[in-house]
Amino acid sequence: MSTDSKNEKVRGNIEAQDQDPIAERYETVIGLEVHVQLGTRTKLFCGCENRFGAPPNTLTCPICSGHPGVLPVPNREALRLGILAALSLDCDLQEHCKFDRKHYYYPDLPKGYQISQFDLPFALNGGVRLSSGKVIGLERIHLEEDAGKNLHADGHSHVDLNRAGVPLIEIVGMPEIRSPEEAHDYLESLKRSMRYAGVSECDMEKGSLRCDANISLRQHGASEFGTKVEIKNLNSFKKVVAALQYERKRQAACLDRGEPIHQETRLFDDASQQTRVMRTKEEAMDYRFFPEPDIPPFEISTTEIEALRPLLPERHWERRARFMQEAGLGEYDSMVLTLEQETADYFEAAWKALGPSQEEAKLTANWVMTEVLRLSNEKGLPLSKLPIDPGTLASLCRLIQEGKASNQAARKVFKHMAETGDSPEKALEELGLAQISDPAELEPIVQKVIENSKKAVKDYFKGKKKALDAMKGGVMRETRGRANPGLVSEILLRLLENLREK
Repeated sequence: MSTDSKNEKVRGNIEAQDQDPIAERYETVIGLEVHVQLGTRTKLFCGCENRFGAPPNTLTCPICSGHPGVLPVPNREALRLGILAALSLDCDLQEHCKFDRKHYYYPDLPKGYQISQFDLPFALNGGVRLSSGKVIGLERIHLEEDAGKNLHADGHSHVDLNRAGVPLIEIVGMPEIRSPEEAHDYLESLKRSMRYAGVSECDMEKGSLRCDANISLRQHGASEFGTKVEIKNLNSFKKVVAALQYERKRQAACLDRGEPIHQETRLFDDASQQTRVMRTKEEAMDYRFFPEPDIPPFEISTTEIEALRPLLPERHWERRARFMQEAGLGEYDSMVLTLEQETADYFEAAWKALGPSQEEAKLTANWVMTEVLRLSNEKGLPLSKLPIDPGTLASLCRLIQEGKASNQAARKVFKHMAETGDSPEKALEELGLAQISDPAELEPIVQKVIENSKKAVKDYFKGKKKALDAMKGGVMRETRGRANPGLVSEILLRLLENLREK
């Protein structure tokens, strides 16, 4: 789905939410717990490669596969990326931290416990800024190792431990989200923050961003939260929204009937688009946390934090606000251009190469959001790999500004450039699309069209404006679309008025 389509869909969902009868009866309370895989070269406590897509159980060693007697050694790069993530979300970094053992049994957890952080995480507080400007608070961010992955096929179950030990941060949000659509906005903003900070690629298809959602309903004005239900292992934004929408309707129906909501953990079934019970409160896990004895407590110094702070790029919401102010772009255009840091970088480089004015910014933005992003989607290439770089796009836009190419001709030139790698000037010449902007060259053509359009001339003198468009179209046909439209209109009006006076 294109960027435009995705954002139009979200916009439509928000408008639909305004008319939702459930919202008239109950307030929805949602909190999200998001796991983000850190983009390190190796795993959290061993030297095995952190890479997606390798054959099962080929990226393992005695440490990450849980052999007895081995000693974990923390990955300093994982902590560095975690700090960058926390700084990008305005969290408070904690000076004293430690790792803990979180005990539970699952086939893909080889040790029978997960090394995580319990009472002394490395970051507290902070927030995620939504597109509306609302900030959803964070409770904490902590480091932990990932589990492996269970594979089920042909009636058999297998365990792949390639993912076991991969470094994660868990970002625990406050219960301040008020609709499934707002949850989608939260996740989009969080994903952008992590990608801008260079922390993770956040590719949900690869499992590098996963989400658990807590949801409850309460009467408007109530101070106490309703009984919450947790929905586990949501691996796409679409599933998050669908699961929350279903659970919201289910809980509202129960409350309408006077039935209690049971505290439980549920799973979302993609086929039926419904949630189902995984375990109840009585079956809730007792993780029996205790300090990890093989890893001493550690400290994060102020010096280390301040050394990393300058490495953070401008945050996506700050850049969006700057594009609106400096470039004069609308809110929607600024949002699209800042969805990915690469897109924002491409636009800004092309804009600065073309010129500093807001008019030039808007021309550049239109071309990036249409032709450049379309070319990227068609070729399946990142913007940095496209045959048309920002400087070349600026040169094409300059031809439009100077009246040497019409918008229609420029689109043909763009396509030719993408196929051949030619410069805009060479492509324009080879295609024979250079715009005619010389009045001396255009005036005889316009005069000929007027002479051959007697009916249109009579209609024009009778006040029919469409007659002028017909004559203008005749000039464009005579010049095969190369005439400067503005100049054609100017010459047409002058010659027609001269004819009227005669």
